[in-house]
Amino acid sequence: MRLVKTNDGSVTFYSEKYKECFHSSSGAMEEALKKFVLASKLKEGERVLDVCFGLGYNTFMALKNVDNISVVALEKDKEVLEEIEKLGIDLINKIVRGECENVKLIIGDALETIDFVDEVDVIFHDPFSLKKNPELWTESFFKKEFDKLSNGGRLVTYSCAREVRENLKKAGFKVYDVEAVGRRGPSTLAVKV
Repeated sequence: MRLVKTNDGSVTFYSEKYKECFHSSSGAMEEALKKFVLASKLKEGERVLDVCFGLGYNTFMALKNVDNISVVALEKDKEVLEEIEKLGIDLINKIVRGECENVKLIIGDALETIDFVDEVDVIFHDPFSLKKNPELWTESFFKKEFDKLSNGGRLVTYSCAREVRENLKKAGFKVYDVEAVGRRGPSTLAVKV
């Protein structure tokens, strides 16, 4: 795992296992704020599921920008959790150490750990790409996420791939474009209706 600086000045990691960066080179923090927090229309008091916590930026930006939310975060890579402590972001380090009372971090494969999650209002779906991490982009996994959402709940993801959107629709979601951030195409908002 190596450190990569992004265009907004924040850093991300390059995963040797998946051969991809955790975030867009246009800006890791910008992506977390715009593609996840703002795109989800997250409101005070809502419950969030952060699938693939990674460096913790999505949860961090949610906590920084919206009051009184609770988060359950899923992450399977213990190495990344050890590495992010070196970045020195106090709130993220507290989350990793279990010292943030409104965030619960569950370590393990999201295909299994999602079963331990109660109902939520918003899901940040942020695994590696469909090509590199296909098991988390299937109709069956999206159905598990759909079942965890409250009525009117929202799932947001950076991907706008046709296969991803088709699987979201098959799982029961209504799918919308979210304005593009950086150099990539639009991201996706999926609503449980």
